[in-house]
Amino acid sequence: MGRSFKRFFKPHILFSVMVLVTMLLLAGCGGSGSPKKEDTVSNQKAGEGETIKVGILHSLSGTMAISEVSVKDAELMAIEEINASGGLLGKKIEPVIEDGASDWPTFAEKAKKLLQQDKVAVIFGGWTSASRKAMLPVVEENNGLLFYPVQYEGLESSPNIFYTGAEPSQQIVPAVSWLLENRGKKFYLLGSDYVFPRTANKIIKAQLKAKGGEVVGEEYTPLGHTDYSTIINKIKAAKPEIIFNTLNGDSNVAFFKQLKDAGITSKDITVMSVSIAEEEIRGIGPQNIAGHLAVWNYFQTTDTPENKEFVKKFKTKYGQDRVTDDPIEAGYFGVYLWAEAVKKANSTDVGKVKEAIKTVEFQAPEGLVKINGENQHTWKTVRIGEVQPDGQFKELWNSGGPVKPDPYLKGYEWAKGLSN
Repeated sequence: MGRSFKRFFKPHILFSVMVLVTMLLLAGCGGSGSPKKEDTVSNQKAGEGETIKVGILHSLSGTMAISEVSVKDAELMAIEEINASGGLLGKKIEPVIEDGASDWPTFAEKAKKLLQQDKVAVIFGGWTSASRKAMLPVVEENNGLLFYPVQYEGLESSPNIFYTGAEPSQQIVPAVSWLLENRGKKFYLLGSDYVFPRTANKIIKAQLKAKGGEVVGEEYTPLGHTDYSTIINKIKAAKPEIIFNTLNGDSNVAFFKQLKDAGITSKDITVMSVSIAEEEIRGIGPQNIAGHLAVWNYFQTTDTPENKEFVKKFKTKYGQDRVTDDPIEAGYFGVYLWAEAVKKANSTDVGKVKEAIKTVEFQAPEGLVKINGENQHTWKTVRIGEVQPDGQFKELWNSGGPVKPDPYLKGYEWAKGLSN
């Protein structure tokens, strides 16, 4: 048998047959010649599947839910609209929703889960600066993208974050200037005890010192705080002309109700808020806050054709009693800015999207918006409004056009040293 086998198969042919048989056996046993299914899934990059996954990360419970749930709703509406018009790169956008639960370590944990496990192409989320600060190192370490939709204290610029809300030169600084010219010089600073209010008040104090204003009191309370009787007595004693309010979440409900119960109205002291919009007014009750002021970049009453359509669609989808506001609108157009950049780049790759978005413009409900490529902040028009009895804002002043973002306040002599 051995002799006849060698007679018909030369040694080199025999070796080739043996190699072929070995390869077939390895393939049949699931060897390295055939990648395992789990390897394919775990190594899949964002945008390579049948859908493009995006993360939606807001506080859907806890003290900040009063503000953040509606931002989530607006982002989902934008995704639904994009999907209805054909999707993105021939695929549907698939939102993966997580609850930050008004807890900053939870925001970091959920951001990590979205990027590492769910392989999302981008995260839309956050409200407080504490939540953003928690997510920042996560998106940087994982080369992710975060679209952050809320005004904040500035003095930051991350290569992995797009800031679609205002920084101080687009909200706080012009508000203080307007108040000094129109409402008085004596300021009482009241805020929640975390990074945004403390940094915002640091900026305000520097501006007041340079412009002839005076701080007659400064107080901070924990998020979720509800007893303001002692602070209101201090306010009465200090006799300010203006309360600059950087409280966040449902603490505002308690403060404004107790302020009114103490007999203090907008005719006595002007309260200027930077974190109270139409959504929060619903919880506070218009009767408790009418006549007081807020500074934003968008109101539901902003008069543009795009805004009329936006408000109509939002109410049709979520109920006629619902309202739109600045962070809601910024969350909404943030999804569109990202989608337009993806189309332009023809990719969800982070580097390509960041490059493409530099030349993207979008006609948002507030007006034309675009990203400054140097610091990834958005050009914004500043608006000061007075709360009306129906819970809407009457615009008293605006900047006349979009203001170029200056998150480190380099254009202000009095702000030198603040970022140190």
